[in-house]
Amino acid sequence: MLGTVALLGTLTGILLAVGWFVGGIFGMTLALILALVLNFVSYWYSDKIVLKIYKAKPSDDVKLNSIVFRLAKEAKIPAPRVYTVPTKVPNAFATGRNKKNAVVAVTDGLMSLDDNEMEGVIAHELGHIKNNDMLTSAVAATVAGAISYLAHIGYWSMFAGDSRGQSNIIGLILMIVFAPLAALLVRMAISRNREYEADKTSALLTKNPAGLASALRKIEAIAKNYPLRGSNATSHMWIANPFKRDSFGNLFASHPPMEKRIERLEEMNMELL
Repeated sequence: MLGTVALLGTLTGILLAVGWFVGGIFGMTLALILALVLNFVSYWYSDKIVLKIYKAKPSDDVKLNSIVFRLAKEAKIPAPRVYTVPTKVPNAFATGRNKKNAVVAVTDGLMSLDDNEMEGVIAHELGHIKNNDMLTSAVAATVAGAISYLAHIGYWSMFAGDSRGQSNIIGLILMIVFAPLAALLVRMAISRNREYEADKTSALLTKNPAGLASALRKIEAIAKNYPLRGSNATSHMWIANPFKRDSFGNLFASHPPMEKRIERLEEMNMELL
């Protein structure tokens, strides 16, 4: 809890600093209002927003719902709602503000994996729910996105002609370069650890780390050849980054190296043998 508060406090502080550079006291006041609105919207509507972005629909697939229900019972959490995303690229994410309002969304392509691989992926997403990761990720992404948006405003204001002097231009440059990076670095620092923890939870729930390791290999390989279209700011929510690996997309990359994740899972699998 303290880590979550520190993360959101840091991001909100960066947002206020950006507001100050853009518009002084007035800008900082607007940034504070924006931060409050964003936190409110993220808390109550983050799941609906993300599901709408990817056109996810409630799933009536008996097999999928059965796997989710069984693993949720094993994890001792309420069974989340199950949605499917209409794409053949295998992937999945979890969202929602708490365990009682959680959602697990899987792509149609994930259904093409074998049962052990599917269970590993779903157990990973249930791990995020069990570990209370979803809300922090959603709010952090939303506030970081707002910081980037204000940075763009600062960037264009430089070309509009400003009478406040060279020092303010330097401040704008620093804000444009470092504010989005600072927000992303804070988010990435937590996301990497939480991916490892969700992988570990999956291994404990399924007692088959090799299933998730195999799934991650397939998902990573397919994502490189058939990247999804969507918001790079949501890449951390998926079990593996599904977007194009260009310089802009890499800025938002928050997952640990896939080779390291698979290596840890294989080590856990050896311990079970």
